[in-house]
Amino acid sequence: MVWEYLNQEDLENLAARISRTLKPGDVIVLSGEVGTGKTTFVRAAARSLGIAERVTSPTYQLARSYECIVDGSRVAVNHLDLYRLQGIEAGDVLELDDYLDPSAVTFVEWAEPALGLLENPTVISLSHQTPETRRVSLEGPVAERLEPC
Repeated sequence: MVWEYLNQEDLENLAARISRTLKPGDVIVLSGEVGTGKTTFVRAAARSLGIAERVTSPTYQLARSYECIVDGSRVAVNHLDLYRLQGIEAGDVLELDDYLDPSAVTFVEWAEPALGLLENPTVISLSHQTPETRRVSLEGPVAERLEPC
């Protein structure tokens, strides 16, 4: 699925729409250059999931976790940013596995170092079309659940 010429409001609305299809165990990989809206997307999705806390990029902390209610159950929402990692070594795998809990929803920015560890992720690719608009493509399990507009 592809959306073109999305301004920030459109991007946030798309994130909210996609978030309504998320289920525990979903891993969402966000790819794109700096400034394409990856954290904006996660922030809007988290808000749609009912997370009232301020969602910020975990670039210097690697990960942040939040909690929300999905279908009447508490669900952890993890937000990882692997930008600062050059690669993942064996000792790091167990720590990453803590965030890939099948009962959590996990968003991963700059996921390249971990792609080999992620099973069947949904991939959301963002790119600039103009300085104010983005192109967004969606592939994977969540795309299969999302009803066309």
